[in-house]
Amino acid sequence: MSDFRTQAQAAEAAMREVFPATPMLRNDFLSARFGAEIWLKREDLSPVRSYKLRGAFNAMRKVLAEKPDQKQFVCASAGNHAQGVAYMCRHFDVKGVIFMPVTTPQQKIMKTRAFGGSNVEIRLTGDYFDDTLAASQAYCKEAGAHFLSPFDDDDVIEGQASVAVEIAETLGKAPDHIVLPVGGGGLSSGIYKFFGSDCSYSFVEPLGGMSLAAALKAGRPMPLKRVDTFVDGAAVAQVGAKTFDILRDVPVQNVFSAPEDRICVTILEMLNVEGIVLEPAGALSIDVLADIRDQIEGKTVVCVTSGGNFDFERLPEVKERAQRYSGVKKYFILRLPQRPGALKEFLNLLGPHDDIARFEYLKKSARNFGSVLIGIETDDAANFAGFTAKLDAAGFVYTDITNDDLLAQFLI
Repeated sequence: MSDFRTQAQAAEAAMREVFPATPMLRNDFLSARFGAEIWLKREDLSPVRSYKLRGAFNAMRKVLAEKPDQKQFVCASAGNHAQGVAYMCRHFDVKGVIFMPVTTPQQKIMKTRAFGGSNVEIRLTGDYFDDTLAASQAYCKEAGAHFLSPFDDDDVIEGQASVAVEIAETLGKAPDHIVLPVGGGGLSSGIYKFFGSDCSYSFVEPLGGMSLAAALKAGRPMPLKRVDTFVDGAAVAQVGAKTFDILRDVPVQNVFSAPEDRICVTILEMLNVEGIVLEPAGALSIDVLADIRDQIEGKTVVCVTSGGNFDFERLPEVKERAQRYSGVKKYFILRLPQRPGALKEFLNLLGPHDDIARFEYLKKSARNFGSVLIGIETDDAANFAGFTAKLDAAGFVYTDITNDDLLAQFLI
């Protein structure tokens, strides 16, 4: 057995003094859908609802073993890493200074403070994470504190590998296939290094933040020019240097992209069908199952649901994006004649399962025609083909703007 496996097992054993192993549960719904034995490793059920406390625990444990007088730790995070560090600062009774962007939602600030209690000081600095990170690292130098990286640290990677230890203990062996979400690479590299060639892998990144795929193509970590931050737990501009050293031999065809809007469909489905609350990053491994169906049929498959810190204030946005992706909600700019009865003619074209969700005149002073923004929901995406055919036959002029990202930013 490799030294890394032994160390990961030691880390996992030490964690049991702090929190229990997270459940790994066979999911009947997904197993039936994909013709495989689908197991969910529920990191969303850890004390801080993500796996991040594992890496924080292991890194702090090792630092304190070497430097018992090290009483101050620092991190920069607006999410799960901050909460994991805060939880462990209270456990080890050390001071934690957690830097967060000024724009961090109050819910995340309150949860971090609740986990850390009086052991944690939160500093809101910078509008963007790069500014927050720079401030935290400058503080470390001044105060002689230890910086806790969210993923690019050997001890953090080893701590995240404890997930693999628990998977192997539950199954009594390595799974046939494991699906791993990727952000900075701490979790995925730790599990990949632990199991090695004992199983096959699928790695999944959000479409708007494919830093691992970019690194594999370039042969080195490369910063992305643009990152969609919707999947905030995995939207990383550049994969870690240490994590990439472990993942550099992964075939790029084993890295899959998950469109942000499709992830919304998965979040809603798991909530409505299974009663499982997942954040966008936590849904990544489930979302990609449809893309790898032919690779996993008949196999024992583990999906790591990495986090469940979902802010329910985002639910309307998630539902909106899911409906648009599924094709059951569309938006049109309609050129409506300014004459009596024109609106009634339009309304008569709607089917029995169609519902107007948005209706807004965009030009209220038009004399002959008025531009109307209209949103329509239905129960079957196929209904829109009949609806638009009726519009064409009646001579209405319209533009479908559902997938026009620029217009959607201003109008929807």
